[in-house]
Parts: sequence; structure tokens; C-alpha cells
Amino acid sequence: MLSPSLAQEIAGDTSAVIGFNVLITDAEGMVIGSGDSSRVGTFHEASVEVIRTKEPATHSASQAHRLQGVRPGVTLPLVTDGQAVGTVGITGTPAQVRRFGLLVKRQTEILLRESVMLRSRLLGERAAEKLLTDIASYDPHVVEGDVLMFRAAELGFDLRLPRVAVAFEVTVPPGTGTRRQAAGPAPRDMALARSELLRTIRDVFADPQDIVAGTAPGFIGVLHRLPARGPAASPAESCRRLIDVIAVQDGLYARAGIGEPAVSVAGLHASYQDACDALRLGVRLTSGTPVHLITDLRVPQVLAALGQPARTRLLAGCAADLRTQPDWPVLRDTITAWCESGFNLVRASAALHIHRNTVVYRMGKIEQVTRRPLRDHRFAMALYLACLADQLGSGFAPVAE
Repeated sequence: MLSPSLAQEIAGDTSAVIGFNVLITDAEGMVIGSGDSSRVGTFHEASVEVIRTKEPATHSASQAHRLQGVRPGVTLPLVTDGQAVGTVGITGTPAQVRRFGLLVKRQTEILLRESVMLRSRLLGERAAEKLLTDIASYDPHVVEGDVLMFRAAELGFDLRLPRVAVAFEVTVPPGTGTRRQAAGPAPRDMALARSELLRTIRDVFADPQDIVAGTAPGFIGVLHRLPARGPAASPAESCRRLIDVIAVQDGLYARAGIGEPAVSVAGLHASYQDACDALRLGVRLTSGTPVHLITDLRVPQVLAALGQPARTRLLAGCAADLRTQPDWPVLRDTITAWCESGFNLVRASAALHIHRNTVVYRMGKIEQVTRRPLRDHRFAMALYLACLADQLGSGFAPVAE
């Protein structure tokens, strides 16, 4: 429980402050830290009785001479949760060092408790990270879902509760690595900011059943518990608020992908994969929002799963002539808005923020180039899929965590 490295650090620092040598032993009386490094690894006989009784002891020069490894001074028990885990000794005449005894003992016990809490938190974080990673890569042919259910229960998580997966990507804003922004904090190195980011995310996703863990450098996953009843902030709202906090506190840019609700290991696996796909697809197909929901991206997800050769053939068959036009990106956006607005001219013009006559003009050009009417909804939908395939490009691949 009391590590030699921590004991040596405490003993060395305390000895320098009080001017008397401080030594620390483990529960067997072996010295594991001392301002006098030559005493490390030796046996301190007086500690055995102090640990047994949990009572301090003082030793004069004559008394210390009769005990192995003991010098004049005071020896006090280090007690944590009612158990003596070692001792702290101060060398000097008892009258001189007794006044330091209680202070050094209490300070050492405080540092010891903090060390135990930190170690426990780190172990919990690693266990949650391993659990999330195993859910993300879940294969029922390799491991049974009940095994992950049991492991989660040991950590205090009930995977049968409704949850939704959220995947965060955090990056340094482009163009800010070499100069400080005029407003806001200087961008942080993400490796150094990882613990702080996890703490920030846990402040927002604060339900005891929320599982938050880093999955890779710059990526953090959340399995967010959905409330059974009553009003609650939607995951998208929570993500937007969190992204704003990360930008203000850390000077980092964050995006989020959100899957769909699930109540099983297999469902959580699918939800997390969907969240990762939404993160990848969203940056290619949407602009102006850092939060992407898979429910809005199901069609592009299917297209991405087809693979590049199939998407290339779709583009060649439906939009080859349109892609030769110098204003192809504008025409592509018009087709997308027309279809996503339910083939409604007014809604399409509003989505594009242009006058409806401009939409009519662009649609006329599209029909002229393709020699097909956009009122033919089957052709329009095929063209819409071709536009999405063009936006996906050749670099997309579903996330495999």
C-alpha cells in the first residue's frame, strides 16, 4: 500500500524541511524511505512493536542501542482505514523531535491517502477504458456478452440500462500551433490535457452509470445512460455545451458523433460504431455544426459501406456530365437540398439561403445537362445518392475501434 518511491519522496522532503532525519518503514519494519539513503533496505526493529500496538514509542540512546537498526528518536504508526501500514521515525533526542512527530505522521498519512485515491482512480479509469474498448470491438463469436455484462457489474455499471454511445474527437485548431490566438487561451497539447478533458466530460456526463474513457489519442468515448423517465437534456444538447466548455477552457476544437439507444452489449457495440461513423461522415457532409447524429446520416453510412468502386460507378452512371461543369459543387448542393427538402422548391431555397428563382435556374441547368427531369423522383434520388458519394470521396472508411 505504501510504495517505496512515495516513501522516499516524503522522507527526503520532510527531512530537508524539519532538519532531522525522517525514515519510513513498511508493515514488516523494513525501511523504504529515509533522508539518510544508507538506511533504506535495513530493518527497524522498533517499528514492529509500534505497528502491533498502533502506539508511538520514544527511544533514548541507550534504548536504541539495544534494538536493531534503531537510533534515538520517536517512532509513530502510519494508520489508514484503521490498519497500521508502516511507521514514520524521526531521529534525534526525544525531547527535540517529539514536537515534530504528530505533524509528520499526519502529513504522511494525508499524502498516503491521496496516493491510494489517485491509484484507485487510475485503476478505475483503465478498467473503464478496457471495458469500452471491448464493447467497441465486441464479437459474439470471440466473447460472450454475459462476460462483459459481469465485468461491467464489477465496476458498478449495469449494461441493461438504456444508453447511447457518444464519440468525441478533440484536436488542436488548425493554424494555432505556432502562435497564440488573439482571444481565448493558448491551445493545449492533447496528450497533456487528456486527464483534464476526461474530468471535463465527466462533469457534463455525470450520471454514476455514464461510462467515460479515452479510446485513442484525441478520441474519448461515452456510454451515456438515458433517463428512464422525466425531462433531461438530450445527448446532442449536452455535447454542444461540452464542446463550448472545451473550447473556452482548453483552446481545443471538439466534435461529437452520437449513435442510437441500446440496452445490450451487442446494441452498445452497434451504437458506438454508429457514433464513430457519424463523426467521420459528419465532417464530410455537414458544415457549421460540431455534433453529428447517426439518425441524420444513415443513407451516407450505407453508401460508405459499399466501398469506393461501387460509389465510383454510381457517380459515373448518374452524374458524369454534371461533374464536368465548373459550378458542379453548387449544382451538387442544389440537388442535395432539393431532395432533402422533400422536393419542395420553397424549402430548398430556404435551405440554400437563395431566392427560389435561383433554384429554378439551377434545376433547369441540371435537367439540361442530364437530359432527365428532376421531377422524376427515382432519377432525383439516384442523383442525390451520387452527390453524397461524391462528397464522401475516396478517403472514407468506417471507424474500427
